[in-house]
Amino acid sequence: MKNGLYIVSTPIGNLDDISLRAIETLKNCDLIICENPKHSLKLLLKLGIKKKLISMHDYNEESVIEKVKESLKNKKLSLITDAGSPLISDPGYKLVRFCSENKVFVTVVPGPSSVISALQISTIPINQYTFHGFAPKSKKNIGEFINIIEKSISTSVVLISRHKIMTFLEILSNKIPYRKIAVCKELTKINEKVFIGKSNEVFREFKQNSKNALGEFVLIVSGVSNLKFNKNPIDNELEEIIKKLLSKFSLTDTVEIVHKINKIGKKEIYKIALSIKNEK
Repeated sequence: MKNGLYIVSTPIGNLDDISLRAIETLKNCDLIICENPKHSLKLLLKLGIKKKLISMHDYNEESVIEKVKESLKNKKLSLITDAGSPLISDPGYKLVRFCSENKVFVTVVPGPSSVISALQISTIPINQYTFHGFAPKSKKNIGEFINIIEKSISTSVVLISRHKIMTFLEILSNKIPYRKIAVCKELTKINEKVFIGKSNEVFREFKQNSKNALGEFVLIVSGVSNLKFNKNPIDNELEEIIKKLLSKFSLTDTVEIVHKINKIGKKEIYKIALSIKNEK
């Protein structure tokens, strides 16, 4: 191993997902930079690894860089996160930038990622996706955030804590009730579960059982360009109704009629109706 920085991925839940290369790297490094030493010790103790740990988070990254900058030149340092791949919505960007600017050797020891795992299991097209990081904290900001996702052409990926999952799903189901989503809970852990369906259906399932909202979540939302892959007979039936109504009524009247009959949001009906009208 060369002297420098090793970006090492660790398990997102199941400790057996650690790679052989990650184990060897952690065993042979001189120092490990981590988020929470108490959390990282669980993994290291399982692996029989004893190393000096330095805690680095969003508020002390620059001071940590100052502390380890000399060690980076003549020692082997590993960077790990509490779970998964470092730098993905976790600290480390400034450290890697410092290494690059100062010609310090940097390499990656790839491994588990909740983002990739969730995409793989979502049943939603993932040929093109956008990672949005963690969901905002306030209800207002969540609403604005979902406005962006609603218009996204590509599949959207969002990390959500248990404190925000119900609020997020409620707003999502109100804004785009028929958009296909996948809510991936506690991936690779004992309580792993994946909820797949239209946003209003998934929200209804969460409301029925409060235990569903416990854990850490990765939310996958189908993009606008993927809607053609997500249609079911109900969607097709609705389109046929709208087509017939548009042949007799105005766009505004059609939206109003469908809304009263099906209790679907006017915004969603308007989009479908406008799309049908523009095709003529």
